Amino acid sequence: MVIDKRKVRTAIGGTVVGNFMEWFDFGIYGYLAVTLAVVFTSDLPEPWGLLVTLLGFAISFIVRPFGGLVLGPLGDRIGRQKVLFLTMAMMAAATALIGVLPTSAQIGLWAIVPLYLLKMVQGFSTGGEYAGATTYVAEFSPDRRRGFWSSWLDVGSYVGFAAGASVVALSTWITQSISGPDAMTEYGWRIPFLVAIPLGIVAIYFRLRIPETPAFENAAEVNLDKDDPYARLGIIGILRHHWRVVLIGIAIVAATNTAGYALTSYMPTYLETEVGISNLGAAIATVPVLIVMSACLPLIGRLSDRIGRRPVYFIAAGSTLVLMVPAFAVMQIGQEWAVFIALAMVAIPVAFYVAVSASALPALFPTASRFGAMAIAYNVSVSLFGGTTPLFSQGLIELTGNPYMPAFYIMFFALLGIIAMLSMRETAKRPLLGSVPTVETRAQAERVVATQDSNPLIDTSTMPLEILHAAREGDGEVDASAQASTRS
Repeated sequence: MVIDKRKVRTAIGGTVVGNFMEWFDFGIYGYLAVTLAVVFTSDLPEPWGLLVTLLGFAISFIVRPFGGLVLGPLGDRIGRQKVLFLTMAMMAAATALIGVLPTSAQIGLWAIVPLYLLKMVQGFSTGGEYAGATTYVAEFSPDRRRGFWSSWLDVGSYVGFAAGASVVALSTWITQSISGPDAMTEYGWRIPFLVAIPLGIVAIYFRLRIPETPAFENAAEVNLDKDDPYARLGIIGILRHHWRVVLIGIAIVAATNTAGYALTSYMPTYLETEVGISNLGAAIATVPVLIVMSACLPLIGRLSDRIGRRPVYFIAAGSTLVLMVPAFAVMQIGQEWAVFIALAMVAIPVAFYVAVSASALPALFPTASRFGAMAIAYNVSVSLFGGTTPLFSQGLIELTGNPYMPAFYIMFFALLGIIAMLSMRETAKRPLLGSVPTVETRAQAERVVATQDSNPLIDTSTMPLEILHAAREGDGEVDASAQASTRS
């Protein structure tokens, strides 16, 4: 199948803006956690107010599997593009509505209830967002450059988080200059959430323009045989046929997101409460690190196209074990330069993890059930381990009094990730399971067809037979609208 580069760029751009929006909200909530504790839980004593606020972050992740169980199989039935539009609209609306909620000064502790409900809406929508976005970009990317193209998805994620942190920092500086040190708790906290309104409109516009993936269109009429692992399966069928790969995905996602959410969503709280860095100072240190890290992701994605996804994952897990404790030790110095260096050390393994996530994880599952399987593996793991990282990390510190507990927590999941990586099959340079090879030019298509029987990177037994026969009998180019037949 030949993919037009212009369509690839349009498709990637449309998904990147959605991930930007999702992580923009994470950035806002993470950097306003201490402020929101005052706004929504002023009647609770310390540290309960902060823990209740962080619980709101965790609740959004607890709901994610339910969103994944609904939206994932739906995306396998009606298409990736339609579900991605729905998730974007839900996320933008919920984020904006948080900005108009009443505070505890107005309605007491009841203020936390609508906040939790809107975080649940966000969690439900993100249950389909990342699984759908990674499925989408993986299916739209050519086999030999899937790592490079897919890495741009997480560029949007971390730039979005940096944008959220920047908006919080700018809002803090402006409102405090105008109204004094209490300005953010009085009204300034609303501004970053309301900024989601114009951003959401732009993101929804781009989502409306993205096309459906050729891989989905080619598999649109796959069989529904529950005994065929390459058929379109429901939740039970996915767990029955692909449970081993689902467990591998859960472990790798846990390793990735405990480190990732520690760097982003938890670090502002840690720097304020354990190191004594102000909210503004934490943003000033974090934003440049995230921007530089984001710029490195396509380079690492391209590296994974050359050496493979598994070696890059091993680099990520190994650097986690080596760098995490020293990073938290440097952080304890408490100076701005030390915090910057420490965050850069944490960002190194995170960059290697996330640069290959969007290309490696969807490739573990066959096309007909990819969205649903990704939704299960990713969201179960993120809800149990990733999104709860801020809550568990702070809770472990409160329980033990040891400021290094977040580092040990992250390292534990890196070890589990290494075990999973040993069982993970390499997917770089290979066609997606259940799809024909995807290339960028007609000449590449002709070479693939000519060598497909002897090429060790191609397993024709996993491909839709009708399209495969068309490629063999034709001139090497498969029409993107061709429909796949039932596998034999």
